[in-house]
Amino acid sequence: MAHGLHASSPAAVHSNRPDFATDAIRTAREDLAACFRMAARNGFEEGICNHFSAVVPGHDDLFLVNPYGYAFRELTASKLLICDFHGNVLDGDGEPEATAFYIHAEMHKRLPRAKVAFHTHMPYATALSMTEGDPLIWAGQTALKFYGRTAVDRDYNGLALDNREGARIASAVGDADIVFMKHHGVMVLAPTIAEAWDDLYYLERAAEVQVLAMSTGRKVLPVDPAMAAATYQQMREGDSESARLHLAAIRRQLDAEEPQYRH
Repeated sequence: MAHGLHASSPAAVHSNRPDFATDAIRTAREDLAACFRMAARNGFEEGICNHFSAVVPGHDDLFLVNPYGYAFRELTASKLLICDFHGNVLDGDGEPEATAFYIHAEMHKRLPRAKVAFHTHMPYATALSMTEGDPLIWAGQTALKFYGRTAVDRDYNGLALDNREGARIASAVGDADIVFMKHHGVMVLAPTIAEAWDDLYYLERAAEVQVLAMSTGRKVLPVDPAMAAATYQQMREGDSESARLHLAAIRRQLDAEEPQYRH
């Protein structure tokens, strides 16, 4: 299912490359590696096919992404690649998976607010992308974190194996932070790694309880729209700080149990 990427631009990009050994870049690497490891623990990944990316601190035309051929649970800070928008790897060994490059490069290039992009085929959210109608029905409290923040890319077009498909997906996003990609999976866009992780985690939890409720065969009752909007506002107050603490918590767990993620 996964495809390797072969950059068409010259390899000379390695000359005069920037200094990537900064504290900010190291922190981003470790935070992203922690998200990969915890996503694996939660069953959010699918083989070697899913991908997370983050714009490199101080370099808006470069992004960190996982290398082709590795499962999430294998990834470490130093294994992550730094790529440009032409598919060249400026730092790291290997290459990005092709769909990872074509989707994420276009997301970061066309949507400057999307400093971080997490794409998964996590089971419950993906299941809802396959159903008739809008994926979330706003019946559970956790789902209200995403009220008014979602979009649906309804035009499934096979694998993203060129820039045109990545650009098409980016154009479907609009102002949304969460994109349900019909018949495919989900994309979470955020200004920070912590906020991307927080949204990814709670999105799957919201989808899981909705699927469980739907499986009872009983009518699932949505929250009144006015109350849904009010609860959304309550939940979004301090959300960035909550996300920061959430990421810190997963890093403490990994520091105790899988400290190699930082290497």
